[in-house]
Amino acid sequence: MTSMKTSFNAGRRSVLVGGAVVAVAPALLNIARAQNTNIKIGFPVPLTGAFSAEAQDQVRAAEIAIKEFNDSGGFNGRKAELLVRDDKLNPGEAATRTLELIEKDKVNFVVGSLSAATQLSINAVCRDRKIIFNSISQSDAINEAKDWSLYTFHEALNPHLTAGAVARYAFPKFGKRIVYLTADYAYGHEMVRGFQRAGQALGAQTLADIRHPLGAADYSAFLPRIQSLKPDVLVLANFGRDLVNAAKQVTDFGLKANTKVIAPVLLYTARQAGGADAFGGILGGTSYYWGMEDKIPAAKVFNDKFRKAYGGSVPSDYGALGYAGVRSVLQAVRDAGSTDSVKVSIALRQLRYNWYKGEQFYRKCDHQSVQSVVIVESKSKNMKDKYDVFNVLAVEAPDDRNLRSCDEMGHKIST
Repeated sequence: MTSMKTSFNAGRRSVLVGGAVVAVAPALLNIARAQNTNIKIGFPVPLTGAFSAEAQDQVRAAEIAIKEFNDSGGFNGRKAELLVRDDKLNPGEAATRTLELIEKDKVNFVVGSLSAATQLSINAVCRDRKIIFNSISQSDAINEAKDWSLYTFHEALNPHLTAGAVARYAFPKFGKRIVYLTADYAYGHEMVRGFQRAGQALGAQTLADIRHPLGAADYSAFLPRIQSLKPDVLVLANFGRDLVNAAKQVTDFGLKANTKVIAPVLLYTARQAGGADAFGGILGGTSYYWGMEDKIPAAKVFNDKFRKAYGGSVPSDYGALGYAGVRSVLQAVRDAGSTDSVKVSIALRQLRYNWYKGEQFYRKCDHQSVQSVVIVESKSKNMKDKYDVFNVLAVEAPDDRNLRSCDEMGHKIST
């Protein structure tokens, strides 16, 4: 058997093969190595903490995108691999795990996050190392010029778009005197800003913006004040376990008797955890609801794959984002004919896709996915089964005019 030895010299590798010494540039070795390895996608999400239920569903759906890609032949014989890490809902932890994924695990791309704060730290690490990051959590800031880069993509809705759609639907129907119960971090702040901005054109009045810490369990101190303000609408601008706890306590306190309760993001997982009574009559926005399958063929295809993989259960809204975020990147690899970050970025910018909910595309100036917003209301009766939790009230069609302009976000060229 021919022996092989390697030595390092002046930034180049000299490889002794069968007695001949061949100088090979590091870049060429990297290319050769890449052709024989999996396409690795890092997936940092909060598997522990207040958003764990949503994160676990993101992982489940992302694995479906990986399986689809591999079952259909991969890319030039290379299969995809999902490397999941727990960011613990902590920006520092998220940055550390992302750095490890890039430097130690040698991932080609990163998809993930479930917090406005953690996604900015993940993006900063990826941007500095020229690795594509496709975020699947709501944020306004990630698309702004100060945080954005050629490698930054945002598959999720953003708070401006989500809150705006819910405000445009709800405020004219239920009243214009608004109180916000707001999680005191970027997600909550950005959602309130989105509601208030949309509400200006509708004549809405903010009576109070009452803020609580992330992960709060007890909201009883806030409820008498909310009741005394007699709002037409109470907005629960929080997420995950916070939304579940707030909905239960608002219901128990009796606030629904005279106030319409809405949530900018009405989560499928939160509704499942909180139950019909706590969420009965609460209205909100979402990126996806599985019940859309009756009208959208792509939703039926996606749902059936999820059902087959996970014992008949259906995907959640944030789960679907995990699926789309990974599938978009892998499709761009095929379209680009490469795993090179710049080439894949260009392919993503040109992508028009319908993975599960209807037509979408990434806006060229900031890489925000332009997509529909679904307005749903929680059911409290006449449910066909445990998965039948929402009525779809309306769908706001994809329209980049509902986003903040590229100029406003600091991008010099608007599209």
